[in-house]
Amino acid sequence: KAEIIRGINLSIGKAERHAIIGPNGAGKSTLFNLITARFAPTAGTVKLHGEDLAGLEPYQINRKGLSRSFQITNIFPAMSVFENVRCALLWSQGYKYSFWHLVNRKHDLTDEAEKILDQINLLGRRNLPAGTLSYAEQRALEIGITIAGGADVIMLDEPTAGMSNTETDYITDLILKVTAGKTLIMVEHDMSVVFGLADRISVLVYGEIIATGKPEEVRANARVQEAYLGAALEAEH
Repeated sequence: KAEIIRGINLSIGKAERHAIIGPNGAGKSTLFNLITARFAPTAGTVKLHGEDLAGLEPYQINRKGLSRSFQITNIFPAMSVFENVRCALLWSQGYKYSFWHLVNRKHDLTDEAEKILDQINLLGRRNLPAGTLSYAEQRALEIGITIAGGADVIMLDEPTAGMSNTETDYITDLILKVTAGKTLIMVEHDMSVVFGLADRISVLVYGEIIATGKPEEVRANARVQEAYLGAALEAEH
């Protein structure tokens, strides 16, 4: 799969909200997987805060401050909403491989988990099994899990896929709130979400970035319109 990426030179600044768009099969999720070490690149480098990530495992990259979500919701459905977030907090709060701590007695952990649940508007659902949440709420929970480790670079893969307009608005507002001051990199097909959230946009077509710029620059780019954007915007109306 990684062969679809043909050579990308992309720099994303601190606290920037950057969207990666393109047609199906363009290599967007593959690019995410290369950045987060689910796939190993055959050439080139991936750097986080100037540090080369070559040879690191995904969990090691996460501990250096990069966290991601996936296209398919990735939660523990049988565990409570609260337990999902608390699990995501354990390492960053110093509870590593420990078998003698009773997490139910760790009030600092509980308080931090409840803060995140409040941020993602799920505090009132804290004791429900995560699998019983609505689709949009499950996506919100996954975003909560993504930010729980304290990462300053957040990668979201199609966070509003399959949602109604109301659900999309809910998740978009949530993303704005929880990523304030953080670097956001997202893959997204909904152009209203892209143009509402992104400071800059990169357009990926057949494994190559054909344009990068501010939303209005990308919207006006003739090559982008021909390759992707015109068809995408037309499909929404």
